[in-house]
Amino acid sequence: MSEKILKPLNTNLSGEIIIPGDKSVSHRSVIFGSLARGITKVANFLDGEDCFRTVNVFREMGVTIQVDGTNLTIESKGFKNLMEPSQPLNLGNSGTTTRLMLGILAGLPFFTTAYGDASLSKRPMDRVVNPLRQMGANIDGRNNGNLLPLSIRGSKLNSIDYTLPVKSAQVKSAILLAGLLAKGRTSVTEKIPTRDHTENMLKAFGADIITDGHTTSISGRNELTATDVYVPGDISSAAFFLVAGAIVPGSRLKLKNVGLNKSRTGVIEVLQSMGADLIIDNENTIGGEVIGDIQISFGTLKGITIEGNIIPRLIDEIPIIALLATQAEGTTVIKDAEELRVKETDRIDAVTDVLTTLGASITPTEDGMIIKGKTPLNGGKVASYDDHRIAMMGAIASLITKDEVIIDDISCISISYPDFFKDLKSLY
Repeated sequence: MSEKILKPLNTNLSGEIIIPGDKSVSHRSVIFGSLARGITKVANFLDGEDCFRTVNVFREMGVTIQVDGTNLTIESKGFKNLMEPSQPLNLGNSGTTTRLMLGILAGLPFFTTAYGDASLSKRPMDRVVNPLRQMGANIDGRNNGNLLPLSIRGSKLNSIDYTLPVKSAQVKSAILLAGLLAKGRTSVTEKIPTRDHTENMLKAFGADIITDGHTTSISGRNELTATDVYVPGDISSAAFFLVAGAIVPGSRLKLKNVGLNKSRTGVIEVLQSMGADLIIDNENTIGGEVIGDIQISFGTLKGITIEGNIIPRLIDEIPIIALLATQAEGTTVIKDAEELRVKETDRIDAVTDVLTTLGASITPTEDGMIIKGKTPLNGGKVASYDDHRIAMMGAIASLITKDEVIIDDISCISISYPDFFKDLKSLY
């Protein structure tokens, strides 16, 4: 346990920071670089625990991956030459590694077992396992393959046409990855579009992939070709500083090189709808991903309703948006976010507990929460729930509390943002 005591700030925030690499894109850069034949170089890789779970998985399968700070060099002979791991794969707390790797391991000609920590072992895997079984995958584990640990006996997969029953980019990605290894052409249809990093990167690596409306299809058995990747700054990490700039009186911040993929910018639209003073400039596109600088300043905020198609585009940012809502005039309602209940923890209950402890007026619902503002926050001792986004939310809350905030364990923050407190302190 690594407890953190945070004193009230009593000043504003100012300055600029460079946001670390996007976690979703970092995972995928390793996956596709390892599946492709040749040498892939990755710049601005996120050196967090979760992403290194993906690195270690492919090292176990014979891929050479060299790490130099935030730069990676991946040397692979292609997915047809991956080797059977000599030991069970430890996936730690990484749901992304687990779900995407299931799609790959299901189509490789060898046996694998995979396990994770206590938190990951509670997260549902049937949403991936069931469609993979329809493709011919041989996967077993606790609760009929719904929970880790899992065993995967790789087999020849067949293509399917699949409509996602849940809003999940991880499930979509797992099926597309299995489709890459399967015979024929696999298609995935979404009712509501989710983040499209997988599709963007598959195109960059030369896959035969087409998106038409809400349906994406991929042709199987085609080899990928190595290419270089620049990982944009993670908007999910930037969100904590965007909210800090919006709620700490007198603050003015600039966040540089942030990923602005349209499937991820829901938090920016929420801030703008609430009346935040937010400006985006220096936009450009690198490797199919839009990046830019975001400037945020303190201002008056108003409560809104957040629901429907925007939810998949900000699902990971909802904890920090809930804190933002406590400082907005009126009521903010968050709906259609039942996915939060199967994240690293039940984030609806965790957010409610932490913010209520600090003095907020928040009511949980089955698929979201109702938050009444504007509410002064007092301080107190809160749990991180071993969830990096809950811990960072508590840290940002401490910037505006009357008394100190004690977070029981901040070690989980290293999963996505190892330098979080260093960057935060640079803005005092």
